Amino acid sequence: MPRWRRRWLHEVSRPVAGLAEIVLWVRDVQAALHFYGDLFGLEVISPPELLNKFLRAGPGADGVPEMIVLIPHPDASGAFPREKPKRVLHHLAFRVGASDYDDLQRGFEAERIEVRGGIHPVLQGVRTFYVDDPDGNEVEVIAPQ
Repeated sequence: MPRWRRRWLHEVSRPVAGLAEIVLWVRDVQAALHFYGDLFGLEVISPPELLNKFLRAGPGADGVPEMIVLIPHPDASGAFPREKPKRVLHHLAFRVGASDYDDLQRGFEAERIEVRGGIHPVLQGVRTFYVDDPDGNEVEVIAPQ
């Protein structure tokens, strides 16, 4: 990045205040709700009659929470690619408290969901593991040590 651009970015306010939502296509809404709602403990905040399911992932700010949105895929006959290089989404990550990390990991293991360890390439002093949701999306869990 040119030096003038770096300097400009530091001199002006950045318009992005945070991440509001990640929207995922899902094949089985109930399986996805179990994974994100029951296992991760995300709260469903959308009305029950709404087909798309909005789950609160964090408090956010100014009346806009951080959300995961589950949308039924319109082509029920198609299959998502299981091979990572063919996917559009590489992975998403949740930040959790240090005291919740081990309980989450044990919960996934109890559900017979493969838990893969990892080392974050940038953040120091964190623990991380990975699991796949029912549609094959990789989800990272990051916690302070």
